Amino acid sequence: MTETAEVNQITESYYDSNDANRFYFQIWGGEDIHVGIYEQPKEDIATASRRTVQKMISMIEAPLRNGATLLDIGAGFGGSARQIAQQFDTPVTCLNISNAQNQINEEINRKKSLNQLIQVKHGNFEEIPFDKESFDIVWSQDSILHSSQRKRVLSEVFRVLKPGGRFVFTDPMQDKDASVAELKPVLDRIHLSSLATPESYLADAKELGFSECDFTDLSQQLPRHYQRVFEELEVQQNNPNLDCSKEYVERMKLGLNHWVNAGNKGLLRWGIFHFKK
Repeated sequence: MTETAEVNQITESYYDSNDANRFYFQIWGGEDIHVGIYEQPKEDIATASRRTVQKMISMIEAPLRNGATLLDIGAGFGGSARQIAQQFDTPVTCLNISNAQNQINEEINRKKSLNQLIQVKHGNFEEIPFDKESFDIVWSQDSILHSSQRKRVLSEVFRVLKPGGRFVFTDPMQDKDASVAELKPVLDRIHLSSLATPESYLADAKELGFSECDFTDLSQQLPRHYQRVFEELEVQQNNPNLDCSKEYVERMKLGLNHWVNAGNKGLLRWGIFHFKK
């Protein structure tokens, strides 16, 4: 098995597990399982998560108002896709590796009468299953870190974007000066040998031919978000409705602490990228 296939299999199995599904949906932010932008230290996770979506939308609002088609890669439960589809009455396609998450995404879409606007497709972003120049916008939130071929993901995004199309995404990254040894507790949790850096994403994008490459650095939000998730898990861990195994909860708390500590030490980076083809 290739490294890419192995990483994809680990990622798919993890997000398809009952523990992960319950944790991310009930603790991490409901329909939104990405990093939030916080205005207050103890702010509600879902509120902060939706603020991230709105911040990203503000960067591509003009094409969305003009009926742009959008592909969300690593779409999770589809919260961002629903927000975009509802706000702009525009078609959105969700590509996601977890069948369990895709089923929940489709169920919510039906309940909200959005199944005609939102298509949900199983697949991975190293081989996006659409023709070249199929979309006006590609969107992704905190998903590409799971790939062992991040430049290939950017290449696939470039391929499926129409000329003039936009790619807006966030991703947890490492500081360019952080060592593998310093990041080992974080990397072990996600079964990877390294994270990208803002510099590597910007360099890869320029090499692939993106004409505009911008990065909004919001790195201080990363440990703040993981701290809020840790706090919420502490509150909810004994709630019978959570129904996660004790082993999973303890591993998750340990992993969240590693992210908080690394982020507070300046070893991690996070923010919003906006590329134009």
